[in-house]
Amino acid sequence: MAARIRKGDRVAVLTGRDRGKRGEVLRVLPDKERAVVQGVNMVTKHRRDSAQGSGGVEEIEATVHLSNLAHIDPETDKPTRVGFRVLEDGRKVRFARGSGSVIDR
Repeated sequence: MAARIRKGDRVAVLTGRDRGKRGEVLRVLPDKERAVVQGVNMVTKHRRDSAQGSGGVEEIEATVHLSNLAHIDPETDKPTRVGFRVLEDGRKVRFARGSGSVIDR
């Protein structure tokens, strides 16, 4: 199945404690149907001292289920659904269902 949300996309959170927040997708885990979004679903992690760095408490982004994310329409700057379209040159691209604009570069 084609990926509707990919690394680097701007998305909005639809449900949960971070509802309404927006961010960029840092990583996608397709086998678990989850994604890491910048600044969303922050959790505290206790790290031990190691050779790479000092320990302490730090905040990191936890994963969010893909069904709780919506792509941001590049034209209207609002959350939208994503569809697929084949262009005249044969490329398969994603497009925003709200405005019809092509998302892929």
